[in-house]
Amino acid sequence: MKIISWNLLRLVGATPDDVANLVRRERPDLLLMQEATRAMDGLAFRVGGHYARTPLPGRIHGLAIWSPLPFRAPPRVLPLPSGALYHRIGQVLDLDGLTVANVHLSHGQVLNRRQLRCLADALPPIAAVLGDYNLVGPALVPGFRDVGPREPTHVAADMVPVRLDRCLVRGLTCLGAEALARETSDHKPILVRLAVRQQRLPLAA
Repeated sequence: MKIISWNLLRLVGATPDDVANLVRRERPDLLLMQEATRAMDGLAFRVGGHYARTPLPGRIHGLAIWSPLPFRAPPRVLPLPSGALYHRIGQVLDLDGLTVANVHLSHGQVLNRRQLRCLADALPPIAAVLGDYNLVGPALVPGFRDVGPREPTHVAADMVPVRLDRCLVRGLTCLGAEALARETSDHKPILVRLAVRQQRLPLAA
């Protein structure tokens, strides 16, 4: 499965045309978006497929998922521990054999790790968590591996390059990961290719 995650930078970043061009160029099996506004709600009319957006509580933007194939069921919304200013949620999509969570976590380095652990506890054994983690340093989520691209994906204050966009997996193998070219957002899209990890069969007696 080829998955792309991209923080769009709400009102001043990636436009619907930019996102549609990315879909046509890369042809992902799943596109996860953060800071998606109502302007993105016409994406399926531009490129086909299926789309669902969940606004963050009290914000004009939120999380969105696009897929070329119909969803088995609409994405679930998982409340996460909240900070002093904003409430956070995870957008969780159940697929055949695995579950994918789309996140835009808080900036607090203790809080965003709490949010990740809460999400990890709620997910099934085979799962991936992608999005803007707002995280510096290791994620420290037991049972999950960080398989996303290692290069910086965001430039803080136009000066400091940091790797905020991540992919953690459990029960999955990563066949490749890269950060795509930075375009109209302040974040680079990240691309990962994931497969369900093969279980070793016991040897015959």
